Amino acid sequence: MSEKRILLIVGGGIAAYKSLELVRLLRKAGVAVRPILTAAGAQFVTPLSLSALCEDRVYSELFSLDDESEMGHIQLSRSADLVVVAPATADLMAKAANGLANDLASTTLLATDKRVLMAPAMNVRMWNHPATRRNLATLAADGVAFVGPDEGAMACGEFGPGRLAEPPEIFAAIMKALEGPAAKPLAGRRAIVTAGPTAEPIDPVRVLTNRSSGKQGFAIAAALAELGADVTLVAGPVALATPLGVKRVDVETAREMLAACEAALPADICVCVAAVSDWRPETEAGSKMKKGADGPPALTLVENPDILATLSNGFPRPKLVVGFAAETDNVEAYAQAKLAKKGCDWIVANDVSITGTMGGDDNAVSIVTPQGIERWERTAKSDVARKLATRMAEELS
Repeated sequence: MSEKRILLIVGGGIAAYKSLELVRLLRKAGVAVRPILTAAGAQFVTPLSLSALCEDRVYSELFSLDDESEMGHIQLSRSADLVVVAPATADLMAKAANGLANDLASTTLLATDKRVLMAPAMNVRMWNHPATRRNLATLAADGVAFVGPDEGAMACGEFGPGRLAEPPEIFAAIMKALEGPAAKPLAGRRAIVTAGPTAEPIDPVRVLTNRSSGKQGFAIAAALAELGADVTLVAGPVALATPLGVKRVDVETAREMLAACEAALPADICVCVAAVSDWRPETEAGSKMKKGADGPPALTLVENPDILATLSNGFPRPKLVVGFAAETDNVEAYAQAKLAKKGCDWIVANDVSITGTMGGDDNAVSIVTPQGIERWERTAKSDVARKLATRMAEELS
């Protein structure tokens, strides 16, 4: 491991003191550590302490005349085998998730082409805040790995999740990441993933649509790409970042989504996560429909194409076709019926009546196959995606 190098970004927070023990463990293992210390981090650990343990100079200024004359943030961002952020504060996570770059740490994270491992640390309410949960989901979809946080007593006097993982745990995660590229069991496989809602126009202003956020589908596309698949993501109208290594095709209507899927064939895997509108207006008004004395206008609806059934029974058929069933009641019964009717291989069923599922960052699913039902505990959608992608790889192996 003596040739391995990490770039360690130390964020602000009382947990920053643990970064010194982490450096000691890494240096003892022969891993070179180059440190970036944020201005907030310097309130808790000194540059002198960090430099002495790392046996390297400490970088902290974006506008350093010496460093930036050679584009120092670019060189730093690509000089290591792995970028580690410990502690990863709510602020650093927010900057990374939203592509902000106003200091050396955030600019380096935006400029890096290396894998990133974050060890979050913050107050429990900050960790549970919807903004942090959104940022966590975005970073995970972008391929960032995480270790921790742990649950326990905090310096602020509160108790709960948000404690920085202990240095030996972070060290173990780093060493695992440095072992080399992860196995790519889906290398050479092609996958199609649909995600988000569709929008069926009523007139130039109004559409028929639904509340799907696209988060689960985007997470699945990212997870399949991480396992080596060549992924085409057919996305309805959502405001989500395209996962790394994924080809994205943006559509609006169900008919456009089906056409994009058929254009992406042949494929080994097709995962239909999108919440496709079952119906569309028979005709689209050429101008905005106005209120009238006779009451609301009558809409005549016609059925949209069934994308899941079409792909399950068409040619060339993907080797594995997975559908999703978002239900509010009788979830597993409806999923079993859908499996039989559509002709797909699996149905992933979830209860969207549970607060925080539709549009949220967590999900609890049941995998329905002809062999039975497997129920998974509620967890982050990114975790569901990774577990599902691994299951698909095993199925195709």
